[in-house]
Amino acid sequence: MSEGTPQEDSSHTLPDWASNHPCYNHQASCKFARIHLPVAPNCNIQCKYCNRKFDCPNENRPGVASEILSPLDAVRRVRFARNKIENLSVVGIAGPGEPLANEETFETLKMVRRIHPDLHLCLATNGLLAPVYIDRLNELGLEFATVSIAAMDPYVGKKIYDWVRWNGNVFKGEFAFKVLSQNQWQAVELFVNSGILVKINTVFIPGVNDDQIGKIAKKAADMGAHMLNVMPLIPVEGSGFEGHRSPTNKEVKLVRDYCETSIPQMRHCAKCKADAVGLLGEDISFCL
Repeated sequence: MSEGTPQEDSSHTLPDWASNHPCYNHQASCKFARIHLPVAPNCNIQCKYCNRKFDCPNENRPGVASEILSPLDAVRRVRFARNKIENLSVVGIAGPGEPLANEETFETLKMVRRIHPDLHLCLATNGLLAPVYIDRLNELGLEFATVSIAAMDPYVGKKIYDWVRWNGNVFKGEFAFKVLSQNQWQAVELFVNSGILVKINTVFIPGVNDDQIGKIAKKAADMGAHMLNVMPLIPVEGSGFEGHRSPTNKEVKLVRDYCETSIPQMRHCAKCKADAVGLLGEDISFCL
């Protein structure tokens, strides 16, 4: 084994059935397309790096969408996309809010599974509600799950998350992060045990969570996650980190190189919007 690569084990070996997911397989990213369905506007946490109010067709920023679709319109969009794109392989729901905080997510996935059983189902989540809905997701045949985790320690987490809504209550500070973090890691465990392939997304915020990302990588690997995606902070107008700097390309590479000793890294991320369609980096959603 070469230095700087994670040990081979079952969690890091991409199964054949997953080889045409463009996010999980770099080689597939220029051959197979995905479609994100923006059916989930509501969110149950407030990340300080997030502001979904700003969106334009010329940007690529996770968590934003140009419009919200009903489940029926979302399924129609999948049909239109299949007519335009031969190699569409994945249907995902990534917002623009938290998918699991919106019943429309489940309605959409159910219809897509029934009408297009050959397409992979993918979900991006903050993890808070995943332990509650794991059985429903398994019944729907979810195959891929991305869990966004930005910190391990409460004193850091409280700097990243403004509030968490859980069981009808809104929590703030370190306690809010503890609730979120506990559910996030339980989500990873449940997804892995269900045979769902797990990717972890971590926003790199210089000077805030630099020392957390390596810890996240190690725990994710230990729990059987397949891949880590280190995403550089995008300072967004109106967000808590509006004036914060983005990490440099060199800083991002150093963090990825360090984390790769624990878990494979996604280095080809296109920072997809919640309504992206097409190959990674070649969005054609405006044509649909």
